[in-house]
Amino acid sequence: MALPRRAGGRPILILESIGITIGIATGLLGARQLAHLAILRGLRAPRITHALKAADLSAEADRARAVRIPGPGGRGLSGWLVMPPDGNGRAVGASVPAVLALHGWGGNAAMMKPVVPPLSAAGFAVLLVDARCHGLSDGESFTSMPRFAEDIAAGLAWLRRQPGIDADRLALIGHSVGAAATLLHASAHRDVRAVISLSSFAHPREVMRRYMDEKRVPYPVIGWYVMRHVQRVIGTGFDAIAPLRTITLARCPVLLVHGLQDATVPFEDARRLQAASADAGLLPVPGDHDLSEALAPHAGELVGFLTCAFEDRPAADSAPGLRLAVRQHHRRKPGGVPAGP
Repeated sequence: MALPRRAGGRPILILESIGITIGIATGLLGARQLAHLAILRGLRAPRITHALKAADLSAEADRARAVRIPGPGGRGLSGWLVMPPDGNGRAVGASVPAVLALHGWGGNAAMMKPVVPPLSAAGFAVLLVDARCHGLSDGESFTSMPRFAEDIAAGLAWLRRQPGIDADRLALIGHSVGAAATLLHASAHRDVRAVISLSSFAHPREVMRRYMDEKRVPYPVIGWYVMRHVQRVIGTGFDAIAPLRTITLARCPVLLVHGLQDATVPFEDARRLQAASADAGLLPVPGDHDLSEALAPHAGELVGFLTCAFEDRPAADSAPGLRLAVRQHHRRKPGGVPAGP
């Protein structure tokens, strides 16, 4: 029995074929969008708010104030600026060096407050910043280590405009992803005198692999796609932003501080970073990934490192690792630009 033929014959078949193709493409695009949203959701940093008060940062309330910083894309960054007390041989009204401190993934400005007392006592201003999607700062569809670096740049630009701040003597302290972001900033800009990296990883690809192994995500199929998609979303490859690369491009002294018992980022990452840079010092400390308590006994070493960097002189009396980090700094122009051979 012959099947009846539809009027129009071939044109209808072509239209049906196009319809099927569009349907498949729409389905694939829909699946891809769902995968995109699922990846963003799975990698989203937890937002932990805080209620920092001036009394938490300074015994004198007038030295600490909450600030709002214009961030990238019109987003606002929340922060706290703490000015040092008068004294320490500084002339009244003299500008002071300043340190911008940035937390890690899922952290906030309050988690960096242990660095404030020793830096403040040494005569440095300190700016604690909440990265976008963290603490009290505005949100975005996603955040990333490059976006942390953008927030650092915004914070430094704001800091340079503040009265009483010496715009030629700025430094960075970052923790974990924040530490990697300080190295990324220093690799592309010449506006900081020094970087203190707390618990930085060596390469983001390794961090992602460890995370997916922990979540039991099979790499050959799903994991590979996730890694590729994340790099597409953040707009750069992991190799380009890896601290193993950016530390070699930084033109200022770098001090790597890392916990010997770090179960999140192995201490070996710090050794690899130091080996990659002729100007990086390494300060091993007892402790895990969170160094908030482990830093206290080493506050003098951190302050000494920053003081030498701000004053353009070698750290003759510092520990060997710190001497290595600043050994050539006395040959640099203000701002960390090499003065020449």
